[in-house]
Amino acid sequence: MSRYRGPRAKIIRRLGALPGLSHKMLGSRSGYTNQLTTGKKISQYRIRLEEKQKLRFHYGLTERQLVKYVRIARRAKGSTGQILLQLLEMRLDNIIFRLGMAPTIPSARQLVNHRHILINANTVNIPSYNCETRDIITIKNRHESQSLITKNMNLSREQRIPNHLTFDLTRFRGSVNRITDREWIGLKINELLVVEYYSRQV
Repeated sequence: MSRYRGPRAKIIRRLGALPGLSHKMLGSRSGYTNQLTTGKKISQYRIRLEEKQKLRFHYGLTERQLVKYVRIARRAKGSTGQILLQLLEMRLDNIIFRLGMAPTIPSARQLVNHRHILINANTVNIPSYNCETRDIITIKNRHESQSLITKNMNLSREQRIPNHLTFDLTRFRGSVNRITDREWIGLKINELLVVEYYSRQV
């Protein structure tokens, strides 16, 4: 399944707030709300499916990419759900978004694809690049890149930077200090339901 490129408002109305997909807040009509308003019983499969879709649309993943991350998380020691979220949070496009250099993850992906981003002084144009502790994220020293980041910073200035990251606005320099904590994910998600969704498929 390819990456979703349709109307974002439609997804937000169905699944609820997805900060990575859009900074706009719309009225949520998720399956849980529909259950209360219509009186219809929602199946456990649908609940798990909606949690999986939240994760996929928030991080802008294809189905194949998400399956790959679930497999990696299962092989690692610890809670599969928590490790899955940490893997997704360490993607370069998400780090750019969390630093406030882009208002959404799709726009962060575009910055990376257009070669505006440097990691440890090396150009990286792969949005799924896995960042590591002590990585330094900067932008190219050219007017186009700096003006674009400044514009994006103004759009996302109310966004709080997670405590595992730091950003120096004067030098357009971000750094990854450690692995993120669960409380800074910023997405209302039950990751255990996502793991359960894939339990018979992966």
